[in-house]
Amino acid sequence: QRLELREDAQGEVHTIGLREIRCDSKEQLIDMIQFGNSVRSSGVTGANQSSSRSHAILQLTAKRRNGKTHGKYSFIDLAGSERAADTQGNKAKTRLEGAEINKSLLALKECIRALDQGASHRPFRGSKLTQVLKDSLIGNSRTIMI
Repeated sequence: QRLELREDAQGEVHTIGLREIRCDSKEQLIDMIQFGNSVRSSGVTGANQSSSRSHAILQLTAKRRNGKTHGKYSFIDLAGSERAADTQGNKAKTRLEGAEINKSLLALKECIRALDQGASHRPFRGSKLTQVLKDSLIGNSRTIMI
């Protein structure tokens, strides 16, 4: 299912139809992670027998008792990029998915480069991935990539 995003007047990006689910135990959290993985797109490519065909984002929001956000942790599993030479035997749909994945990863690279260089323009609108990750990359945030 494709994401529909909206940006509000304050520049905050919202995902239409996204649900926030309260987890009161680690078991509930594990169940939610397993559910997210079960609906994730994957398939066979020329490079891998089982290849993730989508990015996955798990966001944990810590809130105070008054309901105000205290902090947010984003765990992102990016779909792997593919070289065109590795996708020649794939179906058109798989090649198109690969092109979309590569496009979003390139947009992320361009945003990170702009931030690193202190550029005044940061191309977050280059992909839905970078729009969703915008608040994790700017402002009072810390980012670690593994």
